[in-house]
Amino acid sequence: MPGRVPIAYYKDPVKSADTFIEHDGIRYSMPGDYATIEADGTITLLGRGSVCINTGGEKVFPEEVEEALKTDPGVADAVVVGVPDEKFGEAITAVVEMLPGAPLDEAGLISHVRTHLAHFKSPKRVLAINTIGRAPNGKVDYKRLKAYAIDELGIDA
Repeated sequence: MPGRVPIAYYKDPVKSADTFIEHDGIRYSMPGDYATIEADGTITLLGRGSVCINTGGEKVFPEEVEEALKTDPGVADAVVVGVPDEKFGEAITAVVEMLPGAPLDEAGLISHVRTHLAHFKSPKRVLAINTIGRAPNGKVDYKRLKAYAIDELGIDA
């Protein structure tokens, strides 16, 4: 017997129709996450499609870059967003919350990411913020942090 599947978003019929699909009398939840199924049957979650960054024709999932940034000993938390860029379409930009007393070394953090991921996945810029401001459930407001990055970089969006 299948588990419980939600039926709708509260007061949002459009999002509900896009997310909760019924086919042949069975309700499915289509949250928009990207994943791969490995040869052994395990699922590797890549990230949410709605925050995927398209840079120079490459798709980059922010979560992957965020995890690489958080392996740096001075980084308390990190969020990665795509900001408008004439050459690449979107430029990968990291917003980081440093540990108390840890200085922001932009070039060092970019280099650190490159030791873990392909060059095209590394941020073009790294910006400091006092706090990422996660919700109690751990979720990030990507729109707010993207607006912060655009404002800090002086980009006309």
